Amino acid sequence: MSRPIRVLIVDDSALVRQLLTELLTQDPQIEVVGTAQDPFVAREKIKDLSPDVLTLDVEMPRMDGLKFLENLMRLRPMPVIMVSSLTQQGATTTLSALALGAVDFVAKPTLGVAQGLESSAAELIEKVKIAAISRPRMASDAPPVQAPAAAQIRYETTDRLIAIGASTGGTEAVREVLAHVSADSPAIVIAQHIPEAFSASFAERLNKASALAVCQASDGQEIRPGHAYVAPGDDHLEVARSGARWYCRLNKAEPVNRHRPSVDVLFRSVAANCGANACGVLLTGMGDDGARGLKQMRDEGAFTLIQDEASSVVWGMPGAAHRLDAACQQASLAEVPGLLGEFARQGSRLKHNCR
Repeated sequence: MSRPIRVLIVDDSALVRQLLTELLTQDPQIEVVGTAQDPFVAREKIKDLSPDVLTLDVEMPRMDGLKFLENLMRLRPMPVIMVSSLTQQGATTTLSALALGAVDFVAKPTLGVAQGLESSAAELIEKVKIAAISRPRMASDAPPVQAPAAAQIRYETTDRLIAIGASTGGTEAVREVLAHVSADSPAIVIAQHIPEAFSASFAERLNKASALAVCQASDGQEIRPGHAYVAPGDDHLEVARSGARWYCRLNKAEPVNRHRPSVDVLFRSVAANCGANACGVLLTGMGDDGARGLKQMRDEGAFTLIQDEASSVVWGMPGAAHRLDAACQQASLAEVPGLLGEFARQGSRLKHNCR
């Protein structure tokens, strides 16, 4: 090209936007014309700046990168380089991004971001230059087998979520689990059948017993690793998604299975919004609340776990889930924290070890 390659950087991390800008502008043939923290800002900057190449993250608020890429390639095809901790060669996310029209990818390290990106500077610069002279795949160029719509892609993120449901005997069972979970655990959301007057005190008691920061959930609260969120005693707790971020949503809809909060309500929302990034745990309790929701989670690719009969105060809810084939695995209460640690390390791959 007779002029510098104009690049727009799209990433929700201010640090990464700064690092990529510094690395790319080391090359006189590249000009970073702008940055955007999410796809909605990027959309406007594409209109205003007409970049030649886009670098795009996957995990972003409001709209994830795959959905944005799908929209971009349909409405305004242009060369895109994925720069994400998710885009490891051969991974589902990478293949999905390439199928949707991305030219190439550069892996962003999850630890030591600055050093990792600096070591990839030459690779990134080369790929940007190649992308600039590539021909974006137009809609008419699409292969016979279409890439799945981004909204339907169950890709695994670096953030994971654990959802726990319990009833009779559950206040002590949940406390025992959280007492043995590490401070860097994935976020945990909890639906425990408990009267409204007791749920705040229950959350405080869990907070004192656990290395996690435990609180009673509030509506609109962002769900973050190292934290646990307890459903208030007279509200359904649901997990909502905005882009690749999760939030707590509370509502006073009718009781489900005679309960509010209902474990089924929580588990179904996790199945719909977290898919294979989630782990569902159904502990001791009377009745069958949570069994169908746990089955839905398993069907969506989550790792699902039930407390065994021997260690349960009442094996009603876990037993109902067992009869529905909703659980990847049964475990004693003492074994549950260790399995959650394995989920934190392995993610949905753990479900392949089901027994």
